[in-house]
Amino acid sequence: MAALIAGAALSAQPAFAQARIGETGKGKTLVDGRGMTLYTYDRDTPGKSSCTGMCAQTWPPLPAAADAKNTGNWMVIPRDDGTRQWAYKGRPLYGWIKDTKPGDVTGDGYNNVWHVAQP
Repeated sequence: MAALIAGAALSAQPAFAQARIGETGKGKTLVDGRGMTLYTYDRDTPGKSSCTGMCAQTWPPLPAAADAKNTGNWMVIPRDDGTRQWAYKGRPLYGWIKDTKPGDVTGDGYNNVWHVAQP
């Protein structure tokens, strides 16, 4: 059973409850509120997303609410377009439009720069 990343079950969770730890074919993986796999991008630098424009349409950033705050390994980072995005251990988090159902990991290894986000 997936553990929600909000509440008392885990320490230092973000206050968004829109992500959790799920099981995929790649093991324990961070997933969004719908159970869709989250990914990291090798071209990002800690706390800074390099995925903008068409990249962000294909790899949607995990949005952070205006009142979201950093906690533990979770941080809110500003994006170049003025929105905010969640990062885990400094790594910005993204979805992948070609994953069609919870547990899909079709973006893992894409162009050798995209990887499932693991806790």
